[in-house]
Amino acid sequence: MRRGGWWFALVLAATPLQAQQVSDSHAPEAASAASNTLAQGQKSATGRDWMVTAANPLAAEAGAAMLRAGGNAVDALVTVQLVLGLVEPQSSGLGGGAFLVYWDAAAGALTTFDGRETAPRAATPTLFLNGEGEPLSFMDAVIGGRSVGTPGTPALLETVHTRYGRLGWDALFAPALELAENGFAVSPRLAGLIAGDVATLARDPAARAYFLDAGGAPLAEGAVLKNPAYAATLKALRADGAAAFYEGALARAMVDSVRGSANPGGLSLEDLRDYQVKERAPVCGAYRGLTVCGMGPPSSGALTLGQILGLLEPYDLKALGPTSPEAWRLIADASRLAFADRERYIADTDFVPAPTKGLLAPDYLAARAKLLAGDDALPEVAAGTPKWDHAGLAPTRADGAALELPSTTQITIVDAQGNVVSMTSTIEAGFGSRLMVGGFLLNNELTDFSFRSHRDGVPVANRVEPGKRPRSSMAPTIVLKQGRPVLALGSPGGSQIIGYVAKTLIAHLDWGMSLSDAIAAPNVLARFNAVEIEAGTSAEALAPGLSKLGFTVKTGSMTSGVQAVAITPGGLIGAADPRREGVAIGK
Repeated sequence: MRRGGWWFALVLAATPLQAQQVSDSHAPEAASAASNTLAQGQKSATGRDWMVTAANPLAAEAGAAMLRAGGNAVDALVTVQLVLGLVEPQSSGLGGGAFLVYWDAAAGALTTFDGRETAPRAATPTLFLNGEGEPLSFMDAVIGGRSVGTPGTPALLETVHTRYGRLGWDALFAPALELAENGFAVSPRLAGLIAGDVATLARDPAARAYFLDAGGAPLAEGAVLKNPAYAATLKALRADGAAAFYEGALARAMVDSVRGSANPGGLSLEDLRDYQVKERAPVCGAYRGLTVCGMGPPSSGALTLGQILGLLEPYDLKALGPTSPEAWRLIADASRLAFADRERYIADTDFVPAPTKGLLAPDYLAARAKLLAGDDALPEVAAGTPKWDHAGLAPTRADGAALELPSTTQITIVDAQGNVVSMTSTIEAGFGSRLMVGGFLLNNELTDFSFRSHRDGVPVANRVEPGKRPRSSMAPTIVLKQGRPVLALGSPGGSQIIGYVAKTLIAHLDWGMSLSDAIAAPNVLARFNAVEIEAGTSAEALAPGLSKLGFTVKTGSMTSGVQAVAITPGGLIGAADPRREGVAIGK
């Protein structure tokens, strides 16, 4: 049997519970017998031993194969991410970064790993300003090498596998290699996104050759797509680990692509060589007797989510219910207050201090929660004045502004040993910088920095600095009850991620919805001034009531991609967002 072929035998041996046909109409048809076998899973699943949820059926089944083979959650995670980088390349991959929250069952401990991209040494505060000192348009900043940060995903995968993995490193590459070499069917979602991005994908020769046909037309749904360049990259990583990515020929190819593009960036061989994953303490907040934990700065996910929930703690959302404009008034204004603090205070704390403890302090949240006690929308919101973690005078900060586009992916896994992993992974915007090297896309993560470094002479916390990690909204989350995990989840979606995760938790915990119903419930959120309502859903009925309360209301597409696993006394429940192609597979 050819190297890697063993995992198809595991798939073919799957029980009906382990492999069930995707329930929605968007499951990709397989390009081969192998792909047919792999397009398995469902939007929700139950299991006694393990559960894997991921944004694509091929990736979820690949992770399930590792678990069936005796691997653990980290083994499955590595395999899932390697496959996602192939079959869902617009969202994540080796050329991006990720945040990972991990429950170590043996140690009874929670930790987090920061695999966020870093700004090159050559980055300056004027990186995203034009000749007149004004911010570039977003797409002018994104396309090409200017926006590319030093990728962190390969180092992160190796770091956590070295620490926690059970299977050999080589075995984890088999599924992605099989699909890269033999081909997979272009999914409906990928086909649609390629069709909507033809003009920018055509600017890079490698991306054009891969995503468009010889005549420049986008690949159609169901087309068989092979990626020999990605297979070569995987073989190099399999043989030499992450060093094959950060040094040598592949590193030189990335630097040449970034620096040689029409919109060149400053990525260097030294930036790649010196990249480091950082293990950080989790950030946790309290809600309804539970402890909600996630990734701290440079992510704003756990802090902002924790603030939203903490501000809502005094209010009886259960009694109000999910169709009440009053309930959504509270949620929206809690979110607006939390985002005001986020814009002013949260950035990479290796570079700028942040009041991390102060933002979640019970007395601070209680005081801010009193602002929600009125009957109407807050006319305007501003950052509060939390206590700082360090002694001395609090630094003066200006509010920043960084646009995060809704791409990204989420992986949530629980294994038979009780280990839990929640990882949100990204290349930032759909298709990232549109530069393709080694069969994968390079990120545009630097556009998550504030384009302006100062406002009226006052520094912005999330300004560009060499070596700094841009602020993120990714919110991989693990919820604990009495010190043990009961729920793990996360979502893609740019700065809307925080609202998607908050809605899912509130719907599940306050309104008693099943996990799958909580995920599928209409998205309603607020980040700044407007309340955003998911178009074409029953939540549109909330618009008149919210307008009467004083909100500006906007409707639009809100393509969350929540992947979640609940850990209950009766077993595991996995659920995937029906808005995307994700599935849950359990045993």
